[in-house]
Amino acid sequence: MILGNVFSPKGINLNLQSKDKDELFEEMIECLVAVQPGIDRAQVLAAVQERESKMSTGIMHGIAIPHGRCACVDGVIGAIGISRSGIDYQSLDGSPVRLVFMFVCGENEAESHLEVLKELASVLQEPSFSKSMMEKTSAEDVYQMLKSF
Repeated sequence: MILGNVFSPKGINLNLQSKDKDELFEEMIECLVAVQPGIDRAQVLAAVQERESKMSTGIMHGIAIPHGRCACVDGVIGAIGISRSGIDYQSLDGSPVRLVFMFVCGENEAESHLEVLKELASVLQEPSFSKSMMEKTSAEDVYQMLKSF
């Protein structure tokens, strides 16, 4: 499963503190840095914001998938965040975001980029997935659950 390779326990934040989308991007990029310390925060932020400017990645039922492509990233890296209070995200359905899957890939990783989106769409269609993710209390538990789907 590709998601098990993109996400890791090091890049999971179970207690996001952000109140809005801009704060969230900064907070999630810190999770990406934990996974791949050499990335350029400013380039990653610009890539994610550029994609977000086209259409909100707050897709449904409190879930957001901010993503982008950036030259400073090798392969594909991802981070998962959980907000207990909800984040004002300007989502397509107007709901606050509570579950975030951010990923960034290298500029020449178009196929991998689409594969990650496809696999996330598949697991997010499972009705119990989001609820179960929100109930997890450790990064390792979140990661293992993601891998099991």
